Amino acid sequence: MALHRGPPLILWILTWLLALVVAQPQSSISYFDNLPARLFFFDDTTNAIYHDVVKGNVHVSEDEGKTWQLAPGVQEGRASMVIEHPFDNKIAFILSRSTTHWRTIDRGKTWQSFEMPLPPALVARPLSFHSDPSKWGYILYQGTVCSGSGWGAICHDETYYTKDAFSSDSPLLLTDTSRCQFAHSSKDFKHEAHSDLIYCVAFDASNSNSGHTLASSRLFSSTDFFETERKVEDLGVGKNARGIVAFAIVSKFAVVAMKDLSEGSTGDMLLYVTVDTKNWAKARFPHSSSARLRENAYTIVESTTHSLAVDVLTHDRSSIGTLFVSNSNGTFFVESLGDTNRNEMGYVDFENIYGVEGVGLANVVANAKDVEARRASKQLQTRITFDDGRSWSRLKPPTLDNEGHKVHCNPDDENCSLHLHSVTLPHNFGRVFSSPAPGFVMGVGSIGDHLQPYEECDTFLSIDGGIHWQMVRSDAHKYEFGDQGSILVAVNDEEVVESLSYSTDFGMTWRFITRKSYNFGIPIRARILTTVGDSTSQKFLLVGQIPKRAQNGNGRFGVVFLDFATLDRRKCGDSDFENWQARSSTHECLMGHKQSYRRRKQDADCYVGEKFRDPVPNEDPCPCTDEDYECDYNYIRDGDKCVAAGPEPIEPGVCVEPTDTYLGSSGYRRIPGNTCDRDRGVKKDERVQKPCSNAQPAEGQILHQTTILVRLADNSIWQSPNEGYTWNRLLPEETFVAFYHHAYSDDRAFLITNKNKFFYTTDTGQSWLPMDTPTIPNAFGLAVLHFHPTVSDYIIWTGQAGCDGFGESCRVEAHYSLNNGRKWTLIDKYVRNCAWARDSELLVDPNQILCESYKNKEGNQRFFGLENPLELIAGTQFYDKKTKLFDHVVGFAKFSEFLIVAEFQAARQSLDIQVSLDGRNFAPGQFPPSLRPEQHAYTILESSTKSIFLHVTTSEPPAPYWGNILKSNSNGTYFGLSLDNVNRNDAGFVDFEKMINLDGIALVNVVSNPHEAPLTGRKLLRTRITHNDGGSWRPLPAPLTDSQGNKYACDTTKCNLHIHGYTERYDTRATYSTPSVPGLLMAVGNVGEFLEPYDQSDTFLSRDGGFTWEEVHKDAHLWEFGDSGSILVMANDEGPTDHVMFSKDEGLTWREYKFTDEPMRVKAIVTVPSDISRRFILMGYYPRSKNTAVAVHIDFSALTSRKCVLDVEDPNHDDFELWSPSEGREEQCLFGKQTLYHRRKRNADCVVGDQKKAQEKIVKHCACTESDFECEYNYARNQDGECVLMPGLSPRDPDPIDQCRSGEDYWYELTPYRKIPNSACEGGPRLDRGRAHPCPGVRGHGAFFWLMMLFIPVSFAGLAGYWYYRRSSYGSGAIRLPGGDSGSRFSSGSNALDTLASVPWFLIGLAGIAYEWVAERFDSLAVRFRRRSGYRNLPVDEDAQILRFEDEE
Repeated sequence: MALHRGPPLILWILTWLLALVVAQPQSSISYFDNLPARLFFFDDTTNAIYHDVVKGNVHVSEDEGKTWQLAPGVQEGRASMVIEHPFDNKIAFILSRSTTHWRTIDRGKTWQSFEMPLPPALVARPLSFHSDPSKWGYILYQGTVCSGSGWGAICHDETYYTKDAFSSDSPLLLTDTSRCQFAHSSKDFKHEAHSDLIYCVAFDASNSNSGHTLASSRLFSSTDFFETERKVEDLGVGKNARGIVAFAIVSKFAVVAMKDLSEGSTGDMLLYVTVDTKNWAKARFPHSSSARLRENAYTIVESTTHSLAVDVLTHDRSSIGTLFVSNSNGTFFVESLGDTNRNEMGYVDFENIYGVEGVGLANVVANAKDVEARRASKQLQTRITFDDGRSWSRLKPPTLDNEGHKVHCNPDDENCSLHLHSVTLPHNFGRVFSSPAPGFVMGVGSIGDHLQPYEECDTFLSIDGGIHWQMVRSDAHKYEFGDQGSILVAVNDEEVVESLSYSTDFGMTWRFITRKSYNFGIPIRARILTTVGDSTSQKFLLVGQIPKRAQNGNGRFGVVFLDFATLDRRKCGDSDFENWQARSSTHECLMGHKQSYRRRKQDADCYVGEKFRDPVPNEDPCPCTDEDYECDYNYIRDGDKCVAAGPEPIEPGVCVEPTDTYLGSSGYRRIPGNTCDRDRGVKKDERVQKPCSNAQPAEGQILHQTTILVRLADNSIWQSPNEGYTWNRLLPEETFVAFYHHAYSDDRAFLITNKNKFFYTTDTGQSWLPMDTPTIPNAFGLAVLHFHPTVSDYIIWTGQAGCDGFGESCRVEAHYSLNNGRKWTLIDKYVRNCAWARDSELLVDPNQILCESYKNKEGNQRFFGLENPLELIAGTQFYDKKTKLFDHVVGFAKFSEFLIVAEFQAARQSLDIQVSLDGRNFAPGQFPPSLRPEQHAYTILESSTKSIFLHVTTSEPPAPYWGNILKSNSNGTYFGLSLDNVNRNDAGFVDFEKMINLDGIALVNVVSNPHEAPLTGRKLLRTRITHNDGGSWRPLPAPLTDSQGNKYACDTTKCNLHIHGYTERYDTRATYSTPSVPGLLMAVGNVGEFLEPYDQSDTFLSRDGGFTWEEVHKDAHLWEFGDSGSILVMANDEGPTDHVMFSKDEGLTWREYKFTDEPMRVKAIVTVPSDISRRFILMGYYPRSKNTAVAVHIDFSALTSRKCVLDVEDPNHDDFELWSPSEGREEQCLFGKQTLYHRRKRNADCVVGDQKKAQEKIVKHCACTESDFECEYNYARNQDGECVLMPGLSPRDPDPIDQCRSGEDYWYELTPYRKIPNSACEGGPRLDRGRAHPCPGVRGHGAFFWLMMLFIPVSFAGLAGYWYYRRSSYGSGAIRLPGGDSGSRFSSGSNALDTLASVPWFLIGLAGIAYEWVAERFDSLAVRFRRRSGYRNLPVDEDAQILRFEDEE
């Protein structure tokens, strides 16, 4: 029987082997000398382009890469760039460096040359295309023109246009451009604008000598190619729409990036968005976050058609960001994911899964705190979202590896997750994880608590859109999808290989193509694995480097063509397909519908064969739910509700009478693009009847939103959302001991309860959320909260513990949180004051914490005295690394750029002042010997002018309090006498006040009888003013007449104006001056030899910074400034009153307004701190009921409706004037410069409102005069005003080393004078410089020596940077444009790496030039960048605080 069966068995085996040979993928190889700069397929075709930028050649294949030929008709060595037409798959362009270029209209078969007037600009994509297929020839071309030649050339860009794809001459569109684009240049950006609308970022003025300034960059538009129409897009902000950095169209949004150049800004980047080309809106990020769109610090990542996604760099010292997702019109953003991973170039580890709505992958930095504090290596973790970024979860790993063994950890454990390498470290081109193959997601990663290095990773696959994963290959592999996922191809990416593997059953089993068995051809180090863009083909290209031993003179790189169509598989029939649900069961519905695809079954042994046919999703509507709605226009999110941001606009004529009603918005609208079924679900967008009284008032009336908080004596908190018009009690069930307004974020506040809990708001009081605290708030009189100046979420909580019962271990404990209180970490116990070392101007380590900590940490802290020293500890890395700075301190304070510590010297029972500019190195403050603060108290007053004002108490009980004001040098180490006998009170507060926004002007009250006052106990006060920052002080000149036109009884030279100061104020927030009106002052005082009692005083006003004064009303009054000085309000402060006085002309005339029939004792007048509102609150009580507080709201908005006009170009016809502090005095300069300020004219009857203030104007820098100098250390002014050496003292050492530290050529002997640090005077006599001496050390060499030493290493780098700067005239922008940056050097037209990234302009500019230059001369895969480089804040009465929340709308 066996003999009979033998031949058939042999025949069967031979047949099987023959079939096996036939049923293998076929391959062929082509050789090249260099890797491609571009390798792409024409969309939905078999034609491919291979651009060898090193040799300047373009190769074309018409058979999916099987064979290649040089582009016919193109001159060899000239191809600098290849750009395909994004909307016509037959057209592409080859650009050279000169003016001759080539075009194909048949997918590369033939090429024709064309000429342009200019060579292409040095940008990534100099061509911009129209999206209308009927206008396929509409193209914009950006070129560069230079004046001069060589290194001295100055260049600018010009844009040309063609309507026939360069078949005829191209006319000039616009000069001085940096980016032009058709409004119709994206299929997703759908609008009704003119079909020829063009946007251009260009400069509004040309300067051929020095290039352009950012301030002249604007966004222009035209519908006739700028022939007659040239419109400046004002973006809704008028003339401030300047500083445009970039324009881009992202999905359905047009986005403009603009640098904020307005006065007082920090130079942040602003985003303006439109979805219809008509209405632009500023993109607003949640105030609850620490996000600031700083230059070089944000990226618009891959976005959907219904939202923008922006990643913002939120860490100062590391590339870590926060991802925000917008609403449907791109204007309001919410935080989606924190601690996202970025690289130095602005790319973010974030990618949406292709074709599956709402699913995306991102990497976060798990140890962000350590990376920021200790510069630790990043530990990345992968997160996935199934609901468009609303929530994120970990990737659950497979239980088995690819060999069937259990993975090394428990997949149910949170620390056992799958993590994948992403966008910031690409190893192929195109999309990182997915393709148009439905549901297929692949990645290289590792299993554990964080991502391992690439070479230690394996390859994973998901076939259900990221829900479940399996390990399919050991080691890292490049991978690609084909035939809609019926073929998966992978090749080892860690070493030279002779095989690759493929799977036809969704990764369940894998087969191999080996060099020996199936004519693979060569050993190869894989560099690129690709196929046609829609992953519908069965043919692939593998590009790799061939080892030198195997090159055989054919070329260093090989392109292996792989054809899997030769596999013996049948074509799939209907029964081989299934309906695959595209999302997880927990997130089936997104954007109102379910999504499914028709795809091949996993076990079907067949090929799909639907080449160039993209999978089409099936969408089934879902019933509408809350998630399908967003806030309607003019509504804002308040917790889980949408509330009106202001009165609702209505159509004219709808409301005739105030009692009428109208059909208005419910506050919600269905998200545009959402397809949910309203009939089967929630109808939140149905219109509702509303009273017309709620509608928007007539045009011209001013609206202003401010939220006010008040804490009453019964520990209740009351909030007013409309500047005191109405009030509501917050959380009546709680007892509040204090509230805090975030010192650096206007929209955050904290309500402190008497328990382990506080309530916080991050949206200007619209919602209050609870948060647990580690301890109850302290009852030691210490500040409970401290805030970080740059990261709003960083807070420090100071509470108490162990104080119950007898409190044997009662102590203060400090904790910090990096997420606004969600998690707390103990800083230290037995402390008094812990705060962030960083301040708004003290730019020290942002992660350093300073603590006043008791040495002996036991017992009841309430009873600690000097026997238990209070140490000052500096803790870097969030207090993990502690350093003791001082053994015994009284306290520390931060002022401007100074950190000041009061060190207690126990040996001599005295105080030393230590000053630091970096939080680490301290220098002792040097005082004149007669003024050392031994046994004296001192008060730090102010330090806004680069020096410290210090009040040292020299008279103490039993005598009345007073002291001397000392002023430091610029680094706070040397103190000299500025003025003696300055008044203070028992609490340490001083009669010293600086004028707001005018540096150098201050008022004080001095004790004029220092010899008699200790005996009589009565201080006779006189007022003095300085206009040169304490260099000299003068009396206030008295007015000629009083407010009734009568002369004053006192008219001798001893008679001056004297005013009541800070120490006498009931409301400590009141000030002489206002930030909104330069030069305006109000005060209560009298004309005479001395200051009289308050109830014998009158009210005075000055409009020129205190040089001249006028009496505006008899009796003492409280006052307040409103609407930038257009309204002044006064209330009698000597007794109950039933009226207020108000003036619209800054005190020239006053009118009376009666607000009550029963007189009220007014104790304070309150308005917004910036003094720009016309609404005021009178706080006080009725005499019949002193224990009942009364708040009266007065609104002056209806007085005037005309808006003030500011026209800097035509100042003679507007409502503002230019004023200088130097007017009315002999010296025309203040601090070495003459400065002019814009302010409303006194008689202009108009509303300033939110009118943007013009920047101060420095007319000129002045020569130095005597007023620019003050007395040097140990010197004081005599009666003649000269600085003389104080008796018994010696001049200070000139310290040549310190004078030469900044690279000066000479050091100078000291004189009795020193220059005021804030003075900007230039030239003139230098009273502070004695004889000059050459600086020691390196300065001893001659100029020629150092010139040669510097020239050799620096010249080449300097010339390269200077050449680019001169040729560009203006940097190529701080923004990387979507579609305009090459990103990865291998692009398939995918938008996965397309970003609007803010990176330094010089880095992009130089990289843009050097990129191709390097590629032409050196064989490098990519150019990579690896480097990245007032008074002391004493606790105040919270009851008196007013919390300001200003609506930015």
